[in-house]
Order: sequence, then structure tokens, then C-alpha cells
Amino acid sequence: MKRPMPTPGKKSPRKAPVSASRAPKAASSRPQVSTEWLRGMRLNTYTITLLAMIVLGVLTLAPRVQEWFVLRQQVAQAQADVAQAREDVMNMVSERKRWEDPVFIRSQARDRLYYVMPGEVSYLVMDANGVNTSDTSGTVGAMLADQRNYGQISKTIHETRNNWVDSVMQSVIIAGIDEPKAAG
Repeated sequence: MKRPMPTPGKKSPRKAPVSASRAPKAASSRPQVSTEWLRGMRLNTYTITLLAMIVLGVLTLAPRVQEWFVLRQQVAQAQADVAQAREDVMNMVSERKRWEDPVFIRSQARDRLYYVMPGEVSYLVMDANGVNTSDTSGTVGAMLADQRNYGQISKTIHETRNNWVDSVMQSVIIAGIDEPKAAG
């Protein structure tokens, strides 16, 4: 092989030989492989442009992908709400059909309002501790009416010293007629 002759004023592209004593010693083959790989990588405009396009694409698409996931969650929530609403409507329809049945209405009136059919006797079981055994009328209803004192509101009538209606009217009139006093 023929070696090219260096031109005057230019450096030779060849590297100077390194003596064995000055050569770095490799502890293991792993660092040597990684350094060789890094030396083998060349950054040219194509590689830099490709990396820049990838970074730009990720930065451009990331918010859109996040927005897409949020919208998918909202759609899933809306679908769940629609399914729940349909179930509620079906329950309401069945409840309405039950209320169209006279037997169901009668049973609800008995249970909720304590209605009875003519000739029937209804018994209301109350707490045994709340019943006064010294009640002379013998009914719990009479005892409760006496306790609430429905028949008599007050035995005496008290007259107030000030008529509050006159005080309110006087306050309204003064507020409408008086002009505010100027400060200082």
C-alpha cells in the first residue's frame, strides 16, 4: 500500500501511534464497548433534524393525547349517567304501575295513613313506657291531647307595654322621610 504524502501546511489525517506504556488500560470490556459506540455515533444534520422532529411531535401531540383521554373519561361518565337514568326511569315506571293497582293503594293507605275499611278496628301499638296508667279516660289519645294542651292556649291574657306594630311603622316612616346628616 502506498501512503499518501502530506501536503505542506496541512496536517495528516492519521493519528500518531500511541506507545503501549501511554495507552489507557481497560478495566473491563463494557466501558470500552460504550465508548466505542459513542465514538461511532456521528451527529449530522439528518440525525439532528430527525431528533428535533421527534421532540416537536411529542410536544405537539402530548396535550392532544391528554385531552383525548379526558374526553374519553367524560364520555364514559356520561354513558354511566345515562344508564343510571334509564334504570331510574324503569323503576319509576314499575312504581307507577303499582300505584295503578287499587289493592296496592289500599295497602299503602293502611300502612302510611292508618286508614281502615268500614267495620274494621285498627290497633296502634305504642311504647309501653310512655303510657300513663293513671289516665281515667282509658285512651292513649286522650292522654296525649291533655299533654299537648290543645283545648286551652292560655288561662290569662297579658297586655304588652309597647305596641310593636307602631314601632315598626314609625321606623319605616322615619327611614323614608329623614335625610341623612352630613358628616362633620
